[in-house]
Amino acid sequence: MRNLLDFLLKYINLIVFIILEGIALALLGTANNYHNSRFINGVRGMTIGIEKQLMKIRTYFVLREINQTLASENISLRHHIELLEKQEDKLFFFVSDTSKQQWYQYTLAEVIDNSVSRQKNYFTLNKGLRDGLSTEMAVTSGDAVAGVVVGCTDNFSVAMSLLNLDFRLSARIKSSGYFGSLSWDGRNDTQAILTEIPQHITINQGDTVETTGYSAIFPEGIMIGTISDFERTGSDFYKITVSLMTDFRKLHYVNVIGNLKKAEQVGLEKQFE
Repeated sequence: MRNLLDFLLKYINLIVFIILEGIALALLGTANNYHNSRFINGVRGMTIGIEKQLMKIRTYFVLREINQTLASENISLRHHIELLEKQEDKLFFFVSDTSKQQWYQYTLAEVIDNSVSRQKNYFTLNKGLRDGLSTEMAVTSGDAVAGVVVGCTDNFSVAMSLLNLDFRLSARIKSSGYFGSLSWDGRNDTQAILTEIPQHITINQGDTVETTGYSAIFPEGIMIGTISDFERTGSDFYKITVSLMTDFRKLHYVNVIGNLKKAEQVGLEKQFE
């Protein structure tokens, strides 16, 4: 009690000032319509500002759930597209369209480990054999190439990243249709090298580079990147630098794509090797 009395005596002047100031403001706000409205508007503005900040905080904490929902919806849409394409093949069987001869399944997975700074990079997925994944399945980030599954257990999978010296992919320039081999040279995690494109064709910076579908792993027309630079070498082919569409430092949700007719295709091709 004595400490309380000492505190009140020490700050009595400040306490009285605050009380009187509060009374003055209350009288000013209630006795004058103008000041009353300004006071109410000021309080309302502060309340709205606080509510906006709280909404931003709540939105930030649910971003992970929102991203997962959007990724799941994307997978569902891909399944519907595949079903529609197959129905179209049955109904319009007289149309010969080689881009619709393969049948793919799509699975959403989350990247739980990833490397980009090594010469041979891999990333780990949170799904495995129990979820229908297997080796030699394509992995894309959004609509762009990310890697290929090379190992599976019941609950996890490991994919070889495009940023791996052992990675090879059949790729073509969309504008001309000419295809070559795409690989990573281990230097820049945003670029890859496209070779075996003959020098007699015209190419331009900004041209789109996409998958050919020849490997029976990646569907045809999956985005890889755009041409950022090219040079003529001593051979008959260009050395083309491709700026990758996938940002490997931000891999989170990916699509794992399985070709359901891959075994049939590969089995037939092996008979003529």
